[in-house]
Amino acid sequence: MKKRIVLASQSMARQNMLRQAGVEFEVKPARIDEEAIIKSLLADGATTNDIVDALAEYKALRVAGSHPDGLIIGSDQILVCEKKIYSKAQNLEQAKITLKELRGKSHQLLSAAVIFEDGKPVWRTVSRAQLFMRNYSDEYLDDYLKYCGSDILSSVGCYFLEDKGVNLFSRVQGDYFTVLGFPLLDVLEFLRNRGVIPS
Repeated sequence: MKKRIVLASQSMARQNMLRQAGVEFEVKPARIDEEAIIKSLLADGATTNDIVDALAEYKALRVAGSHPDGLIIGSDQILVCEKKIYSKAQNLEQAKITLKELRGKSHQLLSAAVIFEDGKPVWRTVSRAQLFMRNYSDEYLDDYLKYCGSDILSSVGCYFLEDKGVNLFSRVQGDYFTVLGFPLLDVLEFLRNRGVIPS
């Protein structure tokens, strides 16, 4: 019997990426306290790779118990700039602060996926992208925030590269899907190898 695929994420971006790739799946959002997990892991000296991997694993683990017959995909993303890990802004004032701090610098986006089967992790990956923000003016930033509104609060960097956020950047190095928050190509390869999507 073909395993059903369950995405343990409420991210519309991740759902859209899988859907557009033709994957049939269910959505079961996993609620975890990301701030507490990150704080605890940093206190233990964890690397940024370890942190994003752990966040993805926690999500998959939360859902795996109630879906023992499925392949559970947990995924998360973190943004790192000058050794600081950024969290999602709670409001547009915080978004403005974040974008001012990132302005004129490069930062990394790390996207992880962990897949559970039969209640345990069977596959994992972490991918990285490097993004270079241009030194945009305060006026441009104000116009950008006005255009985007609260939608950008769902993005850890307060931008969507696939939308007007692309204008904030001078250069991007790395996989496009990693920037969007999901190592899609690696996940699809795993699913093909497992025989749950066409190869």
